Amino acid sequence: MDSTLPAVAEELLKEIKKAFQETSHGTDTFSFRLKFVFGPSAVPALDLVDQRSVTRVVSPSGRTAYQVLGSSGKLYTCYSSCHFCTCPAFGFTVLQKSESLLCKHILAVYLSQATGACQELTVSEEQLTSILLAEEEDEG
Repeated sequence: MDSTLPAVAEELLKEIKKAFQETSHGTDTFSFRLKFVFGPSAVPALDLVDQRSVTRVVSPSGRTAYQVLGSSGKLYTCYSSCHFCTCPAFGFTVLQKSESLLCKHILAVYLSQATGACQELTVSEEQLTSILLAEEEDEG
């Protein structure tokens, strides 16, 4: 994870990863801290992780993106390297109003990485391009 997240958020995610590697326990013991740092997106993000809604999409060149099946049934593309999600909540709550650090989808990506709950899908370069272009077409 890059250092563009506040240090306290990064440290919390590191603690979760370490605790999960050592004990294989879920994130329940961290729920209060997650709510404190990430606000209202914490609980829905934990639900997405519990439902195994996060998929890491990897191409042969090593390019990656994440797809998160939202609670509405819509698939959102997330980029952990730049802390970006294609959902409307990210654009409004995170970017425009600066009310939250992350939306529930990108937080679910980070939590699934920390807990090893991320599914993996290998696709061709063309398929990854289609995934990225499909998101662009939806927006414009």
